[in-house]
Amino acid sequence: MATRTVPHLTRAEREARGKAARAEVPRSSHAAYEPAAGRPDPVELLEEQAESRVAELVPIRYGRMLVSPFAFYRGGALIMASDLAASPRSGLMVQVCGDAHLSNFGAFASPERRLVFDINDFDETLPGPWEWDVKRLVASFEVAGRDNGFAEADRRTAVLTAVRAYREAMRTFASMHNLDVWYAHLDIEDAIAQFSAEASAKQVKRASAIVSKARTRDSMQAFSKLTRIVDGEPRIVGDPPLIVPLDELADDALRENLPKEMREILRAYRSTLQNDRRLLLEQFRYADAARKVVGVGSVGTRAWIVLMMGVDGGDPLFLQAKEAQASVLSRFLGKSRYSNEGERVVRGQRLMQAVSDIFLGWHRAVRTLDGVERDFYIRQLRDWKASADIETMAPRGLALYARLCGWTLARAHARSGDRIAIGAYLGAGDVFDRALTEFAERYADQNEQDYRLLQQAVDAGRLQAVAA
Repeated sequence: MATRTVPHLTRAEREARGKAARAEVPRSSHAAYEPAAGRPDPVELLEEQAESRVAELVPIRYGRMLVSPFAFYRGGALIMASDLAASPRSGLMVQVCGDAHLSNFGAFASPERRLVFDINDFDETLPGPWEWDVKRLVASFEVAGRDNGFAEADRRTAVLTAVRAYREAMRTFASMHNLDVWYAHLDIEDAIAQFSAEASAKQVKRASAIVSKARTRDSMQAFSKLTRIVDGEPRIVGDPPLIVPLDELADDALRENLPKEMREILRAYRSTLQNDRRLLLEQFRYADAARKVVGVGSVGTRAWIVLMMGVDGGDPLFLQAKEAQASVLSRFLGKSRYSNEGERVVRGQRLMQAVSDIFLGWHRAVRTLDGVERDFYIRQLRDWKASADIETMAPRGLALYARLCGWTLARAHARSGDRIAIGAYLGAGDVFDRALTEFAERYADQNEQDYRLLQQAVDAGRLQAVAA
């Protein structure tokens, strides 16, 4: 991965680098957003993506995006990347998430069995301008606030809180030692304790309930929900088109060889893990697999759940193998240095997250159902995973959540980029905060227009949408 920091410069020289970037690209310039001349049709961009996806699942993607302008925003990473390509950039690069909207943050278990809060989706990760992630994040708060019917002042508060949290956290990280930045993380219990003085009793109770529920979301829970015993062996229960067992998708010849094929795939995937985790995985045997529809923007890409069994019938492990296509940023920032897109995702995730799933790895499937080579990244299906229920949040809760997301994104960027230069660029004042608040409002307007274009395309019969 290309180096984005400048480790041999002094602190003063790195600060000067950030201030020089500020002179060339004023912070106030980030407020601007106007559709570029010849802006691509957003529906055409979605259709482009559909060409490489499972055709029968694409209508589900459109159906999920039509639920609301915020759902559309979640699925529109390529659309926004196309718009951001023409936006001002300071020239300071980091490892970006590429899709840092507020629903791509959440809680999950660390290897030490602590519940941590972090970014949890890296399908689009690539080295890029830090501003793109921040703009994607803050606009998501404006869009979500509109969906929730919040007043303009409440939406503005949430957006300002997210930007301020990012700026102040980045400046704090700029003052820290390298190892302290690397070890920084956000423990959920600590976060709840920290914000309990500002949140209402109802909000604290709801957050505590989410934490308690997260601890039940593991392979055992997935096993009880997704499987049944057939001829003495556990099998994944189909729920088409959302869940379809692998042997129902394969032809007779492939079905006969499935166990052998899956063992070969798992053996190759294991080689991408650390040795101790490889040995742990070897204690599980392959039992079954199924295609499972996930998310909004990812619908139509190939995603599989793989059931592994340990010492007995009460020792399951569910893995998720998700197809990794080229990042939506690659057409604007250049191809990844990694030939395997799954490796791109994993390398970026490990760099940006404070801690990562112990089973996070990658694989290139040479023999697939359609005969096309495809890249995948693999992780646990459920490991205490939890996400905020944005639709039920009150304005105050959304602002508190914005603070968590802003801090977390800054910490992720500080690990790979020149945090001292970025902190100097941002400055101690609120110029950047106010600029991005204006940007968020303008881009939310654009998002609503694009959402209506998708509605019109479905109404006209150009596209088919299915609610599922």
